Amino acid sequence: MASVTNIYARAFADVIVKGRLDANQALKELHAMVSLLDSSTDLRKVLETPSIPAEQKRKVLDAIVAREGFSRPVRNFLAVLIDHRRTAFLSEITRQVDVEMNERLGFAEAEIISARELNDAEKRTIETQAEKLSGKRVRARYAQDASLLGGAVVRMGSTIYDGSVKGQLERMRETLSN
Repeated sequence: MASVTNIYARAFADVIVKGRLDANQALKELHAMVSLLDSSTDLRKVLETPSIPAEQKRKVLDAIVAREGFSRPVRNFLAVLIDHRRTAFLSEITRQVDVEMNERLGFAEAEIISARELNDAEKRTIETQAEKLSGKRVRARYAQDASLLGGAVVRMGSTIYDGSVKGQLERMRETLSN
């Protein structure tokens, strides 16, 4: 279903760009809807069940939009997904919208995994290095993994930069065994 997610993601990215919408806010709203669907099996069933008419699903959507304060373009996009029975793909579509908007706005996504919580100065340093490596502005997500022992691992797309102690020890072991 990659082509389906790409089609809808590109279409919504076009809406964001052409409508000069706040991309961060629109993405935040989409992620909020994904979270709602992930946390409520009943809501997911209602929106994904083919026997429930789209009109009733849109009424449920409108109640959610009113409660959560979603913007009109996001509401309309979600209604299109309901009408075309694509709500089951919302999570994948949202991830692809993230990718599409990053490309259009010149950002690179970076997942930074460290052995411990990083302070703001350390985060800025790693992000600056990631920007130099990618040639783009970086949007970083942080995670922790104590098994790294120290240092950090940075993933940008399919490229991994391993500056962890664990990675260095593994490279030393390989060198010594050769």
